Amino acid sequence: MRISILSIGDELICGQITDSNSAVISAALIDRGLRVQRHVTVGDCEPDIIDALADLGRGSDAVIVTGGLGPTADDLTAAAAARATGRRLLLNEEARSHVRDMSGKLANLIVCPLNDKQAMIPSKAVLVPNPTGTACGFYLTHNGNFMFFLPGVPSEMQRMLNDSVIPFLMERVSKKRVIRCEHLNVFGPCEAEVDRLLEGIARPALGLQLGICVSFPAMRITLRAEADSEEAVAALLAPAVKMVRDRLGDYLFSLGEVTLDETLAALFRRQVVTLALAESCTGGMIAQHITSVPGSSLYFLEGAVTYGNQAKMHRLGVEAQLLAERGAVSKEVAAAMAKGIRATAGSDLGLAVTGIAGPEGGTDEKPVGTVFISLAAAEGCWTKRFTFGGSRDEIRTITAWTALDWLRRYLAGRG
Repeated sequence: MRISILSIGDELICGQITDSNSAVISAALIDRGLRVQRHVTVGDCEPDIIDALADLGRGSDAVIVTGGLGPTADDLTAAAAARATGRRLLLNEEARSHVRDMSGKLANLIVCPLNDKQAMIPSKAVLVPNPTGTACGFYLTHNGNFMFFLPGVPSEMQRMLNDSVIPFLMERVSKKRVIRCEHLNVFGPCEAEVDRLLEGIARPALGLQLGICVSFPAMRITLRAEADSEEAVAALLAPAVKMVRDRLGDYLFSLGEVTLDETLAALFRRQVVTLALAESCTGGMIAQHITSVPGSSLYFLEGAVTYGNQAKMHRLGVEAQLLAERGAVSKEVAAAMAKGIRATAGSDLGLAVTGIAGPEGGTDEKPVGTVFISLAAAEGCWTKRFTFGGSRDEIRTITAWTALDWLRRYLAGRG
């Protein structure tokens, strides 16, 4: 079955909000073995909505439309649907009853005759129940195409999609397919390097696709298998996942929806070691990552944002002469910071970062983006220089991620 999605709203095409509905619909359909072929977005313009419905209707078996079913002047979807399918726009008594009942139940709404606009539905359309809001959904058939019209409010749309639209479509799919995805999360290499490492794994002719999605500063590898049965899908996915894991090695930090922070937290709990942080250029970002996971107090003792030289000396015991001779952004000072926070906190590990995030402060010897990361442990202290590019926020972000990934690799190797 060929399915398309049409999202309607000026707020979408003007960038005021992100179209999350299309993603939710696509993911829900994929789970049922239904694939979406097109996403289209138009503003609150009746001719544009009519054109989009006509275009999508020609190449689809079903179109799922969201948005523009409210009571205000810019809610034009029902009128456009009527014109696009050659129907009259009529006051639907069942819809009006629903609007008035829901308006009375919702404490923040007043029963108002103006809300009757939401009861204006194209003739010969069938209502799609909305148990949580006033906007009535509906569907109609036009030129052999099923067209579903749902409100744009995400919670209402998702409930109606799962309760009504998907069951309707599943009953009409003659040959059901199984589609499953596996997600693998990567940090470190560039996109081109990942593409090279994973060359040849995808087998499109057999129903196995591989995609790489960059979400700075990490990447997500998605393996998608499609077949006639769960067993056939598993036979495609299992060896492909193993190949991806083998080829990416330490670049892979988690599977599925597990974040880097959660991966690191699991390692700390398993290793039973403690951590203290000394941050300069990241200003507490690393500590924020660490403490975002519940229970981090079991292993995270403290974090110090030692931004200025005085703080580095008084809080961490970095010598004034070292700062004067080598500079705050140096291998030697980073190591002294890591050792200092480890000693004063009494932790098993001390992690420190110092760098130049910009946009000013760089030199020929140490340009903007120069960062030193140091990890101190009982068995030694390791320090490395990095040169990152991008804006100030991007440099700070990738510094924090690199430091966290250092911890992950250290704990994984220690285990």
